[in-house]
Amino acid sequence: MKLRRWFVLLPLLVVWFFIYRFLKPFSEWLTFSVLPLDPATRLGQAVAFFVYDTPKVLMLLVLVVFGVGLIRTFFTPERTRRTLAGKRETVGNVMAALLGVVTPFCSCSAVPLFLGFVEAGVPLGVTFSFLISAPMVNEVALVLLFGLFGWKVAGLYLATGLAIAIGAGWVLGRLRLEKHLEPWVLETRQGAVAAEDERLNWNDRLDRAQQAVREIVGKVWLYVIAGIAVGAGIHGYVPDGLMAGIMGKQAWWSVPAAVLVGVPMYSNAAGIIPVVQALLEKGAALGTVLAFMMAVIGLSLPEMVILRRVLKMPLILAFVGVVAFGILAVGYLFNLVF
Repeated sequence: MKLRRWFVLLPLLVVWFFIYRFLKPFSEWLTFSVLPLDPATRLGQAVAFFVYDTPKVLMLLVLVVFGVGLIRTFFTPERTRRTLAGKRETVGNVMAALLGVVTPFCSCSAVPLFLGFVEAGVPLGVTFSFLISAPMVNEVALVLLFGLFGWKVAGLYLATGLAIAIGAGWVLGRLRLEKHLEPWVLETRQGAVAAEDERLNWNDRLDRAQQAVREIVGKVWLYVIAGIAVGAGIHGYVPDGLMAGIMGKQAWWSVPAAVLVGVPMYSNAAGIIPVVQALLEKGAALGTVLAFMMAVIGLSLPEMVILRRVLKMPLILAFVGVVAFGILAVGYLFNLVF
């Protein structure tokens, strides 16, 4: 790799950390001295939250997307298919869930990935472990949670998301639901010629990572700002303790209600994290909030519509039901422990 790329990237990384470190005092100075707003008012608190979180989340997002974009150059869909092909269930479920964390998955790639797994002979349960893990254990959400709440919350999110993906995939595999694949999927010929992996050098990988930043951040930044605006409103105007009554540990119905509310919502992980932050600050229980977040990013309706092209409705319902049960279990578990 050419050395001049490092001479550009390393100073940029130093500048990034310098700016990130001083975001908090800058946001307070801008909100309470320049504007100026009273820090004791609801408006002042809401604006301060927005001014601080907007650059903070966007800066984390850029760094995360660049790093993950670099990692993904080593985990192409074709290489993932080859890795999972022929693996037994249980071992395959674990490998698929782990690969789902770093392999790109979205609505537009759901159908070709699914077909690729079928062609490669990957068991249906292993395939589902991958399909559950990829959106649910979102690498952007993971790093943003780490930056906002610390390693404990991020680690809990990672561990529980992987547990749901592995367990749900194993259960779906035991149910033997292959007959509920669409007929044209079953007729797909095995042994199709696989595309060869590209040979990339480090310059190519860095170019791909930069391209990922342009494409992904360019698509989601508006959702991020909208999510931060919602979080700012909750932070400034929702009375302290109100969320404890609605989404607290004492309300047994709060976890299923959070899942039901989250499923029809369509948001990316970066957009939902500021809302999660504000809900926790206002007294919502950790388990309830995690269940809400997982439902939003792991069971979105657009993905179900796309997957309907390859799965019959009984298999779609089984998929949603098993994953929803796992999310509910996580919500109740963390509300019980924390």
